[in-house]
Order: sequence, then structure tokens, then C-alpha cells
Amino acid sequence: MEKPRDSKKVNRPIKEWRSSNFKLAVWANEREINGNLVEFKTMSLSRSFKKKDEDIWRNEVINLRRMDLPRVMALLNEVSREFYLEKQNEN
Repeated sequence: MEKPRDSKKVNRPIKEWRSSNFKLAVWANEREINGNLVEFKTMSLSRSFKKKDEDIWRNEVINLRRMDLPRVMALLNEVSREFYLEKQNEN
């Protein structure tokens, strides 16, 4: 017998990683498609910070799906090259 779904159930990440003020969380999700319950995962990347002139901690969150990951990784690789690799002078 299937358990009834509790609509007040708190959704918590199935896995989390932290580095300094950054956190990446993986979430389990369900959606009904054509009468079938389909499970899928999403991720959220968050950064917490406190403004100098305020006493309130803030949190920025970006929600991503699996298909977004390669695109985001490609962009991060490009910007890391820009920041960390030395450029040769063409003279």
C-alpha cells in the first residue's frame, strides 16, 4: 500500500557541499507526467553575505537543472582562465 503524500513535509536537500560562504545543494523532486510520477534532481547554488552598512545576512540563490550544469561549468572554466592564466605578450 502506498503512503499518502504529506503536503506539509519539509523539503530538504539530499546532499550539500559548502566552501566558505558558498553552498551547493542537490534536491530530489517529483512531477506527474502522463499519469506517471517522475523523479528528477535539481541543484541550488547559494552565496550568503552581509553588507558593511547593515546588520542583516543576505542569501542569493541560483536554481539549476541537470541540463544547465555543463553550460555553467563551461562558463566558469572560461572565466577561471581569464583570472588565473597568464597571458603572453604578442610583441
